[in-house]
Amino acid sequence: MRTLTLLLSLLVLAACTTGYENRQDMLRNTITPDREWWDVLHYRLAVEFDPQEKFIRGSNEIRFKALKAGSTMQIDLQPPLAITKVSFGDSELIFDREGNVYFLHFESEIAAGLEGSIVIAYEGIPKESVNPPWEGGVTWGHDDLGNDFIVTTAQGIGASVWWPNKDHGYDEPDLGMQIAITVPDNLSAVSNGRLKHTEHNEDSNTKTFHWELVNPINNYGVSVNIGNYVNFSETYQGVDGPLDLDYWVLAHQKQVAENQFAEVPRMLEAFEYWFGKYPFYEDGYKLVAVSYAGMEHQSAVTYGNWFQNGYRGRDVSDTGIGMKFDFIIVHESGHEWFGNNISAIDNKHLWIHEGFTNYSENLFVEYWFGKHDSEDYVIGSRHNVLNKDPIITSGSQENSSTDMYYKAGNMLHTIRHIIGDDEKWRGILKELNQYFWHQTVTTQQVESFISTAAGFDLSAVFDQYLRASQLPILRYAINENELSYQYTEIVSGFAMPIDVTINGKEVRLTPTVEQKTLNFGAEIESFDVNRNFYIESEIKNF
Repeated sequence: MRTLTLLLSLLVLAACTTGYENRQDMLRNTITPDREWWDVLHYRLAVEFDPQEKFIRGSNEIRFKALKAGSTMQIDLQPPLAITKVSFGDSELIFDREGNVYFLHFESEIAAGLEGSIVIAYEGIPKESVNPPWEGGVTWGHDDLGNDFIVTTAQGIGASVWWPNKDHGYDEPDLGMQIAITVPDNLSAVSNGRLKHTEHNEDSNTKTFHWELVNPINNYGVSVNIGNYVNFSETYQGVDGPLDLDYWVLAHQKQVAENQFAEVPRMLEAFEYWFGKYPFYEDGYKLVAVSYAGMEHQSAVTYGNWFQNGYRGRDVSDTGIGMKFDFIIVHESGHEWFGNNISAIDNKHLWIHEGFTNYSENLFVEYWFGKHDSEDYVIGSRHNVLNKDPIITSGSQENSSTDMYYKAGNMLHTIRHIIGDDEKWRGILKELNQYFWHQTVTTQQVESFISTAAGFDLSAVFDQYLRASQLPILRYAINENELSYQYTEIVSGFAMPIDVTINGKEVRLTPTVEQKTLNFGAEIESFDVNRNFYIESEIKNF
């Protein structure tokens, strides 16, 4: 029976491979039948790190609920790590491996509505990352003083690069997660959520750090950071009351960190103004020093920006404004709202994480330095846009265009100016976070919400900036007191209103693919397109 079930699963999955590079890619990115029938309720992860052997050994207890009847469960774990045992109550489950995937087989079908728990034991030498966070895995390094300095990163490659789980964005553990990390006793291990207690294991000269989150978390947001850490903290009076802020840095970094991390309360003040309350008060906020630039690990934002403003010493906007703030603290913390609170259902929709968070930098600048600087900053970032590939493709492939950062951020800036009401726009951003609180979402859900809240059909605008590579071009010609204009290089139905200035007077136009003519009533001596609308313009003879 088990062989027949596996064969049927393979046949179903083989029929779903269209749009994926290979079967492994499909297994990674599809809600397969062996994932669909069960829902993750809670993870209890326990892992021991051995820096000398670059070896890890651990277990993950997965509590789940059967949404419908099922008997085969897909679990993801990437080689060279291997599952050694799976327990279900008093019995052991038989399992098969297919590349990065294990299929666990229950002796009898789990009925819909039942809850259960399995414990997966695993071990091995995990994939090593030499260029985190762009290359995921475990980085076994040393700090400036020669102490072990170990970090995990997993965005893109998947959390199964270092621990077994249901490695797909659509299903987060509803009841949170417990994380126990065992390390040599001269080191500390920092993970997500709150530190509940620390065990000293005298027989093995190790310590175990027990961390706990009560909120759901996306898999790639789970991280472990091991080093010669010291901790300092403060309390932020936020919109939902006191919020614990914890900072974990290497011992020799403490003094400079105390000065630079003054950016954190400023970030929280700005983002709670724009987006509503910090989404994880119960789990606190942490900033953790690491050996790479940084990452949006939920409630444990990692930081490696050399304790200076800009992005490792440079301004991504080339305007000078980016040097007024610490890019990593602002950007990676912005992901607490977009990426961790509102999470993309799969990697095809990652612009939701990166586009909104890129745009959050602009809003931070506006809150602290004014609207003119914020406009300079976001518009200055356009030089990073490639406009070569759509941000979202029509097929099944994951989002791979880097334009999901700066182009999507400028799209949101443009939509704000289409709406033309700053308070309404701020209300939309706050309502968006409330409506999709701790949820996984699709692009279509976000688009529909914003259009409905704005009272304006923005579907063609989203199509233009997300699903096409080219920018819209405004072609125009001036003949004494007449302005002729139209859009080119646009998707079907694109009729985005824009603001222009004619002879010093602001005028709103609604160009389409068809030529239109405006009689201004006086000779047109000057014409400028409002720079906040992300389009190109050119003078043409009609």
